[in-house]
Amino acid sequence: MDRRKIVERHQPELKNWDPLSPFTVGNGEFAFSADITGLQTFPQAYEVPLGTQSNWGWHFTGGHRKFTAEDAELQQFDTHGRMVGYPMKPGSKPEAYHWLRQNPHRLQLGRLSFRFLLESGEEAGPEDISAIRQRMDLWTGILHSEFSVRGVPVSVVTSCHPQADTIGVRVRSSLIAAGRLQIFLRFPAPDMTHSAWAKTVDLDWGNDDRHTTLLLEKRATEGRIGRVMDEDSYEIKLEWNAGQLEQTGIHEITLLPELESESLELSVAFGPVKPDTATVVEIEEGSRRHWEAFWQSGAAVDFSGSTDPRAFELERRVVLSQFLCALHSAGSLPPQETGLMYNSWFGKAHLEMHWWHGAHFPLWGREDQLLKSMDWYTRILPIAKELAESQGYEGARWPKMVGFDGKPCPSPVAPGLIWQQPHPMTMAELIYKADPSQATLERFRELVFASADFMVSYAHWNDETGAYDLGPPLIPAQECHPLHSSKNPPYELEYWKYGLEIAIRWAERLGVAADPGWVEVASSMSPPPQADGVYLAHALCEDTFTAKNRDHPSMLGALGILPGTLVDREIMRNTLLKVKEVWMWDSAWGWDFPMCAMTAARLGEGDLAVDFLLLDAVKNTYLVNGHNYQRPGLSAYLPGNGGLLTAIAMMACGWSDAPGHNPGFPQDGSWTVKWEGLKPLM
Repeated sequence: MDRRKIVERHQPELKNWDPLSPFTVGNGEFAFSADITGLQTFPQAYEVPLGTQSNWGWHFTGGHRKFTAEDAELQQFDTHGRMVGYPMKPGSKPEAYHWLRQNPHRLQLGRLSFRFLLESGEEAGPEDISAIRQRMDLWTGILHSEFSVRGVPVSVVTSCHPQADTIGVRVRSSLIAAGRLQIFLRFPAPDMTHSAWAKTVDLDWGNDDRHTTLLLEKRATEGRIGRVMDEDSYEIKLEWNAGQLEQTGIHEITLLPELESESLELSVAFGPVKPDTATVVEIEEGSRRHWEAFWQSGAAVDFSGSTDPRAFELERRVVLSQFLCALHSAGSLPPQETGLMYNSWFGKAHLEMHWWHGAHFPLWGREDQLLKSMDWYTRILPIAKELAESQGYEGARWPKMVGFDGKPCPSPVAPGLIWQQPHPMTMAELIYKADPSQATLERFRELVFASADFMVSYAHWNDETGAYDLGPPLIPAQECHPLHSSKNPPYELEYWKYGLEIAIRWAERLGVAADPGWVEVASSMSPPPQADGVYLAHALCEDTFTAKNRDHPSMLGALGILPGTLVDREIMRNTLLKVKEVWMWDSAWGWDFPMCAMTAARLGEGDLAVDFLLLDAVKNTYLVNGHNYQRPGLSAYLPGNGGLLTAIAMMACGWSDAPGHNPGFPQDGSWTVKWEGLKPLM
């Protein structure tokens, strides 16, 4: 397959301002999002912050231990005859509740911008920019920006080092020699102080006394900046070819280029300790090697022979999603839902989304990109065990919303979710399928077994039905259900069985005896609740398709994401068709569409699978930059991109008992799907 041809026919370009589609350069651990100037010059023209973010850059307002989990008030819920506490509301301790929810939060490391001066001496604004042509070169990972400032051309090349948190900038313009182009770094205040449940926070350009910016070192062609915020700090190192560095504001450092030149090269390195820079040439060459190696490895898919007019758009989404997931979701931490673009939910990871961010990597032959964040689970395993023990359970309970430290935080929803529990086991199994070695088994042995121990401890035996129940209390993946009255959601029931069967298989592979509890619970889960020939959201929700037909239609996940061994296929087919007919799609989320497609694929409904992938809904919008738009303030949603890649791999390569070739696509000849390197979903 001509992989370069496939990638380059979907090279995103802009010829006008697009406030929803900034382009990003990055490496999985660090990213820099730019406006049409190639830097972050006009953030006011964009709907969301233009971020410079990393996996190491976090801040605790007022210090690391201003509050601890013990300071949060717990609400007690009857759990099969005993009380279990969850920090769901501020209660009598609102300060502790909101601080723990907001801290640690991911930092915006700095805004790197041009300052264009007009002949009058005034600063240029967005209205002064014309002749825009910007191209994100996917094959090299390098951003090319061309534009004019009041008729004067400017050319900018922006790149990111593949292994370091370093940006390279190459500028050509006569504005440099005229003394009318400068580059400056400006730093916002670090705190996040609101309490809205999911509001994207803009940057705080006030509160100057909450942080310190120092020009620590200044030489002929290099300088060093120090940043201090409470107990947290980091540094920035700059190197350039000609000019001088000056502190031009309390939190602003400006590079004044040498006046005789019409070209400028600048590298900017960020780090928790003294970072090392590289030359712009080294950064660009490294980016080219890195991204070409990425595209030449793993899997590839080609829809160009299809007659369905939607094929080009689906291929565009697939190509751009590969790029974005490698850039934002392939680092050493489970990513936040907006990746390294900007903060949503305080920059924290939602662990129930990690499967959607990363399950596709092994299916596309890139399991190494998932391994980095999987090792994070091993590091925080003691915290997961402490959480389980604090609630009277065995094993390790994986929290929902966490910072880099893995500590759970208060939330009106997060403490009650359980569907993230089997995720680490499932992803470990996908990695094992890609690398079926003893080393893989030993690497994740404790993680798999401790996760299973909690699942056994959490499930409750029902004497009346002779089966194990889940909840109450719990909140299903469809989060609009209350903690105290939700019981036996179909997806979670199937996932509990599936996860425990993974643990049993791992014991067999390791040559040890499986825990009898794993076998007992896996073989005796309650059947998914149904009524009138369709599956319900949970056993206590008879109004699933009238009053509760919003948010995630997660009952479909029991067959599609999972093999559905507890599921009746015809009842699930009826459920899928009912969902398509009555669901409030503007209330759904980006990953719901590939989830529905995977259910349709397993049911042999290839036409319906494609229809779901390309359903005309606001939250199934894929922008020029490839990001999955959700709503104002949330224009990037990586679980949608990752879910799309998982669905495509499954529809093309199949699953454990899939029939034929490309089993999830229509079989009428309208789709010609060529692929190589994909692996089947289990």
